[in-house]
Amino acid sequence: MELLKQSIFQAIDEESEELEELSKEIWQKPELNFEEHYAHEKLTNFLESKGFNVTQKFVLETGFKAEVGTGKNQPNIAIICEYDALPEIGHACGHNLIAEAGVAAGLGIKAAMEKMEKPCGRITVLGTPAEEGGGGKIDMIKAGVFDDIDVAMMVHPSPKTSSHVSLTAIDRVTVKYIGKAAHAAVYPWNGVNALDAAVLCYQTVSCLRQQMKPTWRVHGIIKNGGIKSNIIPDLSELEYSYRAPNKQELDQLKVKMRSCFDSAATGTGCQVSYDFSSKPYLNLVSNYRMADAFRSNAESLGVTFDAKEDEIGGSSDMGNVSQIVPSIHPLYNIDTIHGNHTKDFTTASGDPKAQLHTLNQAKAMALTCLDILTDENLLKEIRDEFAVFKQNSQ
Repeated sequence: MELLKQSIFQAIDEESEELEELSKEIWQKPELNFEEHYAHEKLTNFLESKGFNVTQKFVLETGFKAEVGTGKNQPNIAIICEYDALPEIGHACGHNLIAEAGVAAGLGIKAAMEKMEKPCGRITVLGTPAEEGGGGKIDMIKAGVFDDIDVAMMVHPSPKTSSHVSLTAIDRVTVKYIGKAAHAAVYPWNGVNALDAAVLCYQTVSCLRQQMKPTWRVHGIIKNGGIKSNIIPDLSELEYSYRAPNKQELDQLKVKMRSCFDSAATGTGCQVSYDFSSKPYLNLVSNYRMADAFRSNAESLGVTFDAKEDEIGGSSDMGNVSQIVPSIHPLYNIDTIHGNHTKDFTTASGDPKAQLHTLNQAKAMALTCLDILTDENLLKEIRDEFAVFKQNSQ
């Protein structure tokens, strides 16, 4: 086993410069969700050059899968790559590093598998576009991509390091109010003010926060509030995201949100319509047995974890994956105190200081893959835990 572990370390270390360059290239050319053509090309070309069986434009135009290994009735482990960026602030969530870590882990476990005496399973490095609001993994789930996947894993850069991560369920809604335009000075009584409806809606939702559970979150913006100050606005538009620990509570919050939207329309005489997203993100269910194995492997590499584990965090379509296959989504610090989705985090995700942390995470994932492929009891424990979750969630 020690020889196999050393082959993982050697394979990743030997490719460290190329891996850093790959991450840097993606970081320097950020692409929005479903538009990651440059990253798709760079990642698939790299994996193909390293001996993976690569399928480009897999399910989605910028999706891919890169496979290695064989074995009938053997586990198939998915290592997830993300590579889309955010508008205006680029890779402020560090998806360039997520892609690098996924590819590096694939290289490491591939090297170990090549030294095994007999086939023991398959590794699928899976390129999943559009995590930032597009729900690429949800599209892949619907297409059956995870039907033959036994477990899935990825890591995510963050200001903290955590192995047992909870992410909230999230949905988004666009709210439109239709009023009636009129001259604001000469005939204001002829108008119906859609901006007033938007402002009243915003205030009502803000009042709702006083009675929300501590684990619920609502955040929104007014996207459209009129054209000129002397014209009573006949159209306004808001956009909200709302989160809760699970789908059941998210639905409860949705009912309360709709009451706020409707009451603002009633109070101003406007018509209201709201369009909820077709792809809500579900809460992440970390598989504790797999997370324990990952943490043990990461600690063997010198990684230290924050004292508090299993804290409520953001949201990801990886949550949807975790509802259908056992999954983990550890977080790791990249030498920054700044939070994700900020310009400072964009800088940190392109800083060379992030490399040691990212490659250690890749090694920990590869070691965890090795454990799963070679320890039938571990895989059984992972599956048993997931079966209990599925039974309890019905």
